[in-house]
Amino acid sequence: MFSFRKPATESVRTFLFDQKNRDFTYSAVGATEETPPAGFVVDHTRIMLGKGEQTFEAAKNAIQCWEHFQLGWVETSSRDTPIEKGQVVGILARVFGLWCLNACRIVAVVDEAGPIRRYGFVYGTLPGHVESGEERFQVEWNHSDDTVWYDILAFSRPHHLFARIGYPMVRKLQRKFARDSAAAMQRATMKSSPSEASKARR
Repeated sequence: MFSFRKPATESVRTFLFDQKNRDFTYSAVGATEETPPAGFVVDHTRIMLGKGEQTFEAAKNAIQCWEHFQLGWVETSSRDTPIEKGQVVGILARVFGLWCLNACRIVAVVDEAGPIRRYGFVYGTLPGHVESGEERFQVEWNHSDDTVWYDILAFSRPHHLFARIGYPMVRKLQRKFARDSAAAMQRATMKSSPSEASKARR
């Protein structure tokens, strides 16, 4: 959904309601937890946020509040959307003066204990998205060395005609999103643990 003005709340609500029961635009649902399928471009971004439980809890809270999507040019349609399987998420992006509203559905929630504590979620694209594919956002706390990491894994290919025509620019924007999302998570954890965030940048 493209527009010259930022979509009104009611328009977003109507759009997401229409997408709610639609099928994913790809067949390998959940493949970010296994092996990404052939025919898709795979992107992986990983950055250390700091160390310790305080940093992990701050990162977990940031995921739950969708801080990793508050990028200035990208935002979620609502920061109150719970991280729950089946929830439909609206992603707004403003590029070259145009607003683009995309729809995804949460495929799975990651919440694992053990030697490496993990928290995050996976979402997949619905018909109202310019791309087709899946993306996993996850924070990890490795107890062996106390480090905390933010990890993004995605596979995608163009779905909308505009994405096919402008694919080189789409790829630049995807890489920019990953960098900006990582920076947003660093800022979020820095607020909670300045000393650890400083160590992570060294």
